[in-house]
Amino acid sequence: MTNVSPFILFPDPRLRLAAQQRPVDDRLRATGSALLKAAESHRAYGLAAAHIGALEPVIVVSIGPEAGRDYRLLYNPRIVETAGENVLGTEGSVSLPGIEVEISRPHQARIAYDNEEGEPEILDLEGFAARVALHETEQAHGIFFLSHLSRLKRDAALRRYQKLSREQK
Repeated sequence: MTNVSPFILFPDPRLRLAAQQRPVDDRLRATGSALLKAAESHRAYGLAAAHIGALEPVIVVSIGPEAGRDYRLLYNPRIVETAGENVLGTEGSVSLPGIEVEISRPHQARIAYDNEEGEPEILDLEGFAARVALHETEQAHGIFFLSHLSRLKRDAALRRYQKLSREQK
């Protein structure tokens, strides 16, 4: 029996659409709640609403150490600033299961967002937590992580994904 994922899968066009920022309301909070439940049940480091098929400006990120989870919901996330050396790190996506690639990202990130009450806040992150927040914030803006790769590396990753998908059928 095959497990049915609650996540939309690449190349679903919703993964390339930017969510429009808007005031935090009950509908946006409901999406945030569903996103948090999905992250917790799958022990994801982070998720964007696009992963569950919702074109909403909300992400959940784990800001704790890589081994644990300390989830935060960020509504209307925006990358305000990045700093530090770019560092290579492994990234993947629940929408591209089984594929991990090396992506270069800044060591530090400042993310502006609205909290559940709609009030603006800032989150300063570094290391793995910054990587997760950058990855998911970009996803909320319609930028799929593979866009950071050269065409050659992106094509190789997609060929691996197609092969894995055929093997699982």
